Amino acid sequence: MQKPETIEYKTFGTCSKLIRMTISDNKIESSEIIGGCNGNLKGIQKLIKGMDIDEVIEKLGGICCGDKPTSCPDQIARCLTAYKTSKQDVKI
Repeated sequence: MQKPETIEYKTFGTCSKLIRMTISDNKIESSEIIGGCNGNLKGIQKLIKGMDIDEVIEKLGGICCGDKPTSCPDQIARCLTAYKTSKQDVKI
């Protein structure tokens, strides 16, 4: 079992300002989204808890908010994509 990692991601283009997640074994243990639509984001946080990060990226990536080119769900996908990329850059 992998040791849990906590990551932070500064969002852009949305009302939310920061995403904080704990990930273990490629699954989301917990998430916190600072700012944004409180009720909607609490719902999303409950839905993604325990999900594989690749599934979250696939489901939430590319969602727009109104005429904005991104959204809070899209920012979650971008956060996880950045996390995956950083893990691939690490040579063990």
